[in-house]
Amino acid sequence: MSRPSDSDLIARDRRRVWHPYAPPSAYPLFEVVAAKGVRLQLADGRELIDGMSSWWAAIHGYGHPHIEVAVRDQLERMPHVMFGGLTHEPAVRLCERLVAMAPTGLERTFLCDSGSVAVEVAIKLAFQYWLSLGRPERSRLLTVRGGYHGDTFATMAVCDPVNGMHDFFRDVLPDHLFAERPTCRYHDTFEERHIADLMRLLETHRDEIAAVILEPIVQGAGGMWFYAPGYLRRLRDLCDEHDVLLIFDEIATGFGRTGRLFGADHAGVSPDVLCVGKALTGGTLSLAATLASGRVCDAIAGGQPGALMHGPTFMANPLACAAANASLDLLETEPWRKQVAHIETELARQLAPCRSLGAVADVRVLGAIGVVELHEPVDMSVVQPAFVEQGVWIRPFGKLVYTMPPFVIADEDLAVITKAITSVVSSLA
Repeated sequence: MSRPSDSDLIARDRRRVWHPYAPPSAYPLFEVVAAKGVRLQLADGRELIDGMSSWWAAIHGYGHPHIEVAVRDQLERMPHVMFGGLTHEPAVRLCERLVAMAPTGLERTFLCDSGSVAVEVAIKLAFQYWLSLGRPERSRLLTVRGGYHGDTFATMAVCDPVNGMHDFFRDVLPDHLFAERPTCRYHDTFEERHIADLMRLLETHRDEIAAVILEPIVQGAGGMWFYAPGYLRRLRDLCDEHDVLLIFDEIATGFGRTGRLFGADHAGVSPDVLCVGKALTGGTLSLAATLASGRVCDAIAGGQPGALMHGPTFMANPLACAAANASLDLLETEPWRKQVAHIETELARQLAPCRSLGAVADVRVLGAIGVVELHEPVDMSVVQPAFVEQGVWIRPFGKLVYTMPPFVIADEDLAVITKAITSVVSSLA
């Protein structure tokens, strides 16, 4: 049912559209008509500073001219072509660049449509690797609690099984192994006890496990938890010792969000498989990628059927590849490291007062990520309109009120975001 303040578009939306993580008729909804720089323009004339980078993707802001020109030029030449049996310059160049900038040892890139699909491909690679080697019993995954890897069935099965967004489906998902999440905060000194539970599971189930999969340094939508680089270094050693593949899901952490190009760079380690997405195109078009080591590629090529059995229809879409190449151009030429370091400093300083608020359990900052964790989940029907009234777009979930602003955000706009977070969280007390 429409409400008195609904625009015609929102009323139509509620009759026919289904939004993410929402009932069939979503509330609240806000009609957006334009996006430029770090601002969203609503149909009623209000402007909102985007503190979410459109779910962490629009790292350069909206409408960056370099990306727009690249997409426009590609549109005039070839907007799409199937990638089965055909190839094109934007895709090849992008794959070359991703391999060159990724952690060492990753040799080949599979392009796909979304982050969830990139993780699906990574999981399929791990399973097919062991099938190709004649080890079909290696059919389980090991991960850590508090993780989030996507909304498709294979990815749901490695999201946190209790406190994640998919516990409702627990009984129909494959049975994988879950270790305690890393308890060592980012600046803590890693100790062996921090990984003892995962080590125990590796030793007990080594002949069943195809791969360990986790988000390096930052657990994203599963809890916005930041943990010590030493954990990843020890994990790499353990995977080597037990002959288990290691998959890093860098959908959220890739392309500078944590202050390093990849989360893996904080630890100086390389996975066997790496997933990227979200910011790959600067938030312009949907594109993701799965990178694999020579070890994985050689095993699959040498087994049966000798090919990776996956093929999205819009794989390597030329428009998306052109946008991704343009976004990588900006990461090579713009001072994003300096920008992210500055955002980190300001977020830490400006969110610090939230620590004294009664509703707040924790405040943590890493790179261009600021998190205020509450004791109780928020009521989105109350909190979302409150942020809009403050002139910002912040999309909390569960107990987490957080911001991941575009790297190009100005100080005065960042201050508006942090002031709004403090104000809204204060009202919850």
